[in-house]
Amino acid sequence: MDGADMADADGVFEQFWEKLKFPDYFGWNWPALLDCLRDLHWLPADHYMIIVRRSGLLLSSVADERAIFLRTMMRAAEDWVSPQHRRPGGASVPFNVVLFCDDSEVDGLRRELREVGGQ
Repeated sequence: MDGADMADADGVFEQFWEKLKFPDYFGWNWPALLDCLRDLHWLPADHYMIIVRRSGLLLSSVADERAIFLRTMMRAAEDWVSPQHRRPGGASVPFNVVLFCDDSEVDGLRRELREVGGQ
């Protein structure tokens, strides 16, 4: 995904809907995004990786929603390591999010992630 296409929440929802082939019942809001990311039954895999390039542009027109996006990604990743998603034999299903950004944006992104993660 490209952060330039995700400058607002609608762009985020559209990218996830399109790239992860969300079902028609997707509600186009943050709770619905989290619900779909916690499910993904229509896209079975041994692991999931969300890659956002140019993440400095992600939600650039509504900066307060960046925290919601980051929290949503963290919650989805936490859910995928829970027992309900374990494969036979007890293996968890990795769910990773990679945010590519310019070198000048790394410190700010780290700060945002710490704030959202409560660390």
